[in-house]
Amino acid sequence: MSNIVAIVGRPNVGKSTLFNRLIKRREAIVDAVSGVTRDRHYGKSEWNGREFSVIDTGGYVVGSDDVFEVEIDKQVELAIDEADVIIFVVDVETGVTGMDEDVAELLRRVNKPVLLAVNKVDNNKRAENAVEFYSLGLGDYFTIASINGSGTGDLLDAVVEALPEYIEEEESDLPRFAVVGRPNAGKSSFINALIGEERYIVTDIAGTTRDAIDTKYNQFGFEFNLVDTAGIRRKSKVKEDLEFYSVMRSVRAIEHCDVVILVHDATRGFDGQVQNIFWLAERNRKGIVILVNKWDLVEKDTNTVRDYEKQIRKEIEPFTDVPIVFISALNKQRIFKAIETAVEVYNNRSKKIKTSKLNEVLLPIIENNPPPALKGKYVKIKYIMQLPTPQPQFAFFCNLPQYVREPYKRFLENKLREEFNFHGVPISVYMRKK
Repeated sequence: MSNIVAIVGRPNVGKSTLFNRLIKRREAIVDAVSGVTRDRHYGKSEWNGREFSVIDTGGYVVGSDDVFEVEIDKQVELAIDEADVIIFVVDVETGVTGMDEDVAELLRRVNKPVLLAVNKVDNNKRAENAVEFYSLGLGDYFTIASINGSGTGDLLDAVVEALPEYIEEEESDLPRFAVVGRPNAGKSSFINALIGEERYIVTDIAGTTRDAIDTKYNQFGFEFNLVDTAGIRRKSKVKEDLEFYSVMRSVRAIEHCDVVILVHDATRGFDGQVQNIFWLAERNRKGIVILVNKWDLVEKDTNTVRDYEKQIRKEIEPFTDVPIVFISALNKQRIFKAIETAVEVYNNRSKKIKTSKLNEVLLPIIENNPPPALKGKYVKIKYIMQLPTPQPQFAFFCNLPQYVREPYKRFLENKLREEFNFHGVPISVYMRKK
């Protein structure tokens, strides 16, 4: 099953810095101005052999008149609702504040593991001051300094220990295609058109779909499981931030699929929310197909398709080797082309290249285009093999792997794509000591 860890707290306590530390990359915006985390951030983390998704929420402010802060509060509550473990971050510099007490009151009502992380503890005096956070009624706390990583190891140990026991899902030989996208992009309309029945409720209200449902598809020579974040929205949930909820469901659907079918509304830009889902799929190393839906509503001239596709590829750089199919779910235009493309991407992702073939094709290319010398050191790549993983990963064995830089790894990835067709599939290239 999929595990989600949510980082919550009031503004300006260092949640984004902790998020970046946990996912080992600088992705969230870190700024001293209160409320910079306007959008949610999603990432993957791994500790002691357990993988989980991490969500950095906006700062929680109770009772604010600011409309924007009210929306952030909704998103935090949704993250808490979806998460398996919650990290509540507080700031030792300011001590316990009224907002901290408000968040703590909310968390005490949650029947889920809550780990209290007292941030900015980088000396013994501050460690002594952290004792006051016992008053929040959440039990023991962890002292951390997210800026340099101090204490985060112990915190991660506790996170992994608190995660629900891993349940091995019943494996199916059938490929799993997840249909994802922002609300009202036409995901359910696409599936209805494909399976020929109104299984999914389709309305003009964004967010009608709710929970992940699998549909077995077996037509026209294709057989696979189709996953849609589908279900009927309950009236009690009308006030939810459905944009956020859509991404939360996408997180779970993406993690347990083979190919992501990203449905995008042609009448809206390929904006940050769509890109968020795209990069979530890429980081999870899933096959990706982009469907530009509602193409029938777009005014066209000779170059419309070319220009639209060029714009999308610019937004998804550097991973541009992704199929883009222009469809109309309403008119059933090119929906079967979309499925054919998804099956091709699945086959590309499952492709295994013989070691002898890899070396026969790539070693001459590498010999003619060797890695640039660095500090007078010359790298000699001697052997290549594909690793036994579900997605394409390749090990290049050489004498000095530490001297091979990212641009050359990108060159090797591009050559793999050119020679062996990994269209729509992220590739991982590793340099290993021979």
